[in-house]
Amino acid sequence: MFSSGIQMVEYDNVIIIGLITGLVSLLKEVGLPHKWAPLFALFCGLFFGVVYLSYGSLLQGIYTGLILGLGSIGLYSGPKNLIEKVKK
Repeated sequence: MFSSGIQMVEYDNVIIIGLITGLVSLLKEVGLPHKWAPLFALFCGLFFGVVYLSYGSLLQGIYTGLILGLGSIGLYSGPKNLIEKVKK
């Protein structure tokens, strides 16, 4: 349908965002400092993007990985910030 070469969001991408969010939460529970959580999420996103979702193009894998990592950061911090605002 789209001939521009832009990859559409697929189910595996959404599942990986949840997986990265879970990994970050788990590592924070076992001692990962909170300030390093976004960097770890970006690293995981890049890893999955390049190794698993690159589809033969390193640049596309990097773009996809950045989207996955940034998406997982937002998925974690969005609800957390909302809960903090409600508590105040």
